[in-house]
Amino acid sequence: MASGNDDETKGGAPASSPCMLHELGPDGRPQVDPEQARDVARWRKVERERLLGVRSALTEAYRDEQTRALVQSIEQILATMSIRALGVYWPSRSEPDLRPWMDACSKRGVRLALPVATALGQPLSYREWHPNARLARGLWNIPFPADGAETLPNIVIAPLVGFDSACYRLGYGGGFFDRTLAALSPRPLAIGVGYPCASLPTIYPQPHDVPMDWILSGASMPLRRMTG
Repeated sequence: MASGNDDETKGGAPASSPCMLHELGPDGRPQVDPEQARDVARWRKVERERLLGVRSALTEAYRDEQTRALVQSIEQILATMSIRALGVYWPSRSEPDLRPWMDACSKRGVRLALPVATALGQPLSYREWHPNARLARGLWNIPFPADGAETLPNIVIAPLVGFDSACYRLGYGGGFFDRTLAALSPRPLAIGVGYPCASLPTIYPQPHDVPMDWILSGASMPLRRMTG
């Protein structure tokens, strides 16, 4: 939990702006101010809980409508790419349910893979999945292919809790996806998916945060990461 002035962090923005969260040290690497980093972590926890509450209150009909729009946007992006293997996810906690689309992709011959969380603080691995695959349960009881071959997707789709206009993703706080993108070489194209209500002005990105290449939020306009 953060230390410092609760009035500056509870229910509001961190005490300092994102650009003040770190400076470059003598080795050229970002140096994080510990107190400010704790403020951001505390703010994210509050926002995460709020956004999860908003998402859980969405009606099933609305979620289905937004998921159909998501699928259309995903298809438009994938139509321009060569897919070696596509990383997808098993939905939980009112996340967009892409499983009917995943079934259709598999029937078209698209090679799909689900993430496997093996241990806290470690990157995800991916195992090949098909609709009849036997599933096991990993961390937090999330299903993964019990017998699927380990594979390296060149495109990954990840659910999000929140996002900002710079394509930074707010997840569940474990840092799994950031570690995965940092570890995979070559880095896959990363697509974050969620609902319009997940939009934030900023997530206050820190040095360890890795932006998505695309953010798709239902029927809202897709966001694409700007590259220099």
